[in-house]
Amino acid sequence: MSIFEAVVLGLIQGLTEFLPVSSSAHLRVFAAFFNWPDPGAAFTAVSQIGTELAVVVYFRRRIWAVITTWCRSLVDRELRGDVNARMGWYVIIASIPIGVLGLLLEEQIDGVFRDLRLIALSLIVFGVILGAVDHYARRQNELEDLTLGRGLVFGLFQCLALVPGVSRSGATITGGRLLGFTRPAAAEFAFLIAMPAVFASGLYKMLDIGGNEYAGWGATLVGTLVAFVVGYVVIAWLMRFISTHSFMPFVIYRIALGVVILALVLFGVLTPEGGAGVG
Repeated sequence: MSIFEAVVLGLIQGLTEFLPVSSSAHLRVFAAFFNWPDPGAAFTAVSQIGTELAVVVYFRRRIWAVITTWCRSLVDRELRGDVNARMGWYVIIASIPIGVLGLLLEEQIDGVFRDLRLIALSLIVFGVILGAVDHYARRQNELEDLTLGRGLVFGLFQCLALVPGVSRSGATITGGRLLGFTRPAAAEFAFLIAMPAVFASGLYKMLDIGGNEYAGWGATLVGTLVAFVVGYVVIAWLMRFISTHSFMPFVIYRIALGVVILALVLFGVLTPEGGAGVG
């Protein structure tokens, strides 16, 4: 992978990671459209570390409060009812399902799940689901209303993101909206519970960089840095946007992109498994 490709893919990763449009789908589709080799699951996983570092910086006060209060609550019973102490446990519990399924489905994630037809259908189907849930959901719960059960539901919805095209943020936010959380609250907790899974996946996939993967270490580091910078700007914009707007623009975009991908595959412009078609 050239540095130019790494910069472009890092830009795409940063632009799409927090939007409910699936960053892994965009990385896969963009590479296929320009006849670049599939950047691979390892590049995708490692570059996501950059966007998660953006989460750490943006939500640094909340994250620090959760970590410190949770640690202190282990020895101080009076702190165990504090929302930040409870949130520490909820983040841990919500991260377990995707960690287990990620290991069990690793072969499928690296292979069949990256088929462009599946990605397109995932964009369309889960876009419709997000739009319907966001429109009809109640909107009164805040992070203080989290419970262990609700946190687990968030985590189960996050598992859907193992399929490129679903979107980690889109799936988890959909779960949160179903539970009646406001858009900003659902988005913030979705970003928080993504951190353990993304950091763990990125560190685990680092072992594959430089092997049979298309992206080497230099390109991966460049892409990760670009994803961090762009991701921070996007997350700051998104949190302001969803405080007064619905997710409908993203729903429309997902459906349109999915239809375009299916059409390109149908007419042979793109092949389901690779890049540009031969016809």
